[in-house]
Amino acid sequence: MSKRFDRANSQIQKSIAKIIQFKMNDPRLNPMLFISEVEVTPDFKYCKVKVALDSKDEKELEDNIKILQCSQGFIKKELANMLKMPSIPQLNFVADKGTSATIRINEILSHLNIPKEESEGEDKDE
Repeated sequence: MSKRFDRANSQIQKSIAKIIQFKMNDPRLNPMLFISEVEVTPDFKYCKVKVALDSKDEKELEDNIKILQCSQGFIKKELANMLKMPSIPQLNFVADKGTSATIRINEILSHLNIPKEESEGEDKDE
């Protein structure tokens, strides 16, 4: 991908995160919601926004995505004020399944009883 798309993706991701955190006053949105990735199409007409939640509750994530999808007009208007782009792409909010899997794997690993290894620098005869 070109630097232009990388820069656009990065700026859109940062801006949407700021809008959700500071400008949206919807109490139904979970404060642990975050934008994990943004992918703009080459013609800049559409943008897939991957959303993740630091929780294993998938229903809550889906509810938050519905809220964001309904607030798309507000988010696009705020993006237009924040970014210098000829046109703001149509936003499509989707669940980031990769992040959910990572959270689940970390949860499983934290419950395993793995004995800690002795550090190599210590003498075992002491």
